[in-house]
Amino acid sequence: MNNHFRSYTHEETRSAARWRPLHGLAAIFLLALFSPAQTIAADLKPETIQAWNDYVRAAEERNLKHVSQETPFLTIDALPAEATKLRQGDIIASPAARNVPVKVPAGLIHDWTGAIFIPNAALRDVLQVVRDYGQYKAVYHPNVVSAKSLETSEWEDRFSMVIMNKSFFAKSALDSDYHSTFTQMDDQRWYSVSETTRVQEVAGYGGPSAYMLPQDHGAGIIWRLLSIARYQERDGGVYVELEAIALSRDIPGGLRWLVEPIVRRVSRSSLVASLQETADAVRSSTNIISRSPEAPSCSVANRAVAARLNGTAVRSSANPPKSAVAGKGMHP
Repeated sequence: MNNHFRSYTHEETRSAARWRPLHGLAAIFLLALFSPAQTIAADLKPETIQAWNDYVRAAEERNLKHVSQETPFLTIDALPAEATKLRQGDIIASPAARNVPVKVPAGLIHDWTGAIFIPNAALRDVLQVVRDYGQYKAVYHPNVVSAKSLETSEWEDRFSMVIMNKSFFAKSALDSDYHSTFTQMDDQRWYSVSETTRVQEVAGYGGPSAYMLPQDHGAGIIWRLLSIARYQERDGGVYVELEAIALSRDIPGGLRWLVEPIVRRVSRSSLVASLQETADAVRSSTNIISRSPEAPSCSVANRAVAARLNGTAVRSSANPPKSAVAGKGMHP
């Protein structure tokens, strides 16, 4: 989080939601806005992939400084005034650098950070929502049109999601698989890393002639996604900090002056709306659980998360698994 943050009040997040083109925990942004590029298919180039891998590696190294206590675990700990705004109900969102989106060979990297405070919630409440992939369609409606868990283990999840926005995408959608890892630092702190393992465009989505394009071929609205989230329970609630990074094709030079400000606005608003929807789902889930001691609405995976948070299984943060911190070993 940098000095170019903007905080959003609760009412502003409601109006911000109308800008969001894509959703999900990864705060999936963005780029159906440059429709002239949409009609011309492209292939993801090796040099673009290399630039993405280098960028992701640097982002993961920054996260390691937070989890290894070289810097505060939460970025807002260095910004007391912003932490106060979070507790008052605002949401903070900002580009991760001055030059976002970052120009790379034949592509753009969109890197945004955001934070929210969810009062009267526990870590297990947040993780139950975050890992309940079957509910993403309801939580992030209407942009997530389907989602499901593919594999859930103690510290790693795999899930799939289909995303579209009828306003911008017309009859196309994105069908993606994700790999997420979760690491417990202590009783109050967790972090997660999530990355796409497959992204494919679906042409004619919802119609009889729908078909899947090959991976790394198509309009290039989204080529890759990575998100890094840190969670801390304190001050009577849970702080959530999220960095969402996306790779897209480049904006045509003649349109860049017009499109980039729109892309930045949409990216910021999408991140804010996603954080707000996550918090709303946590509050709703907490209300349901409080009325039912057996928590019948929770999935098996979610009850396992709650059990781990209650101490039945604790992974040492002193030696986290390589997959949780080394993105290329993982596969977001």
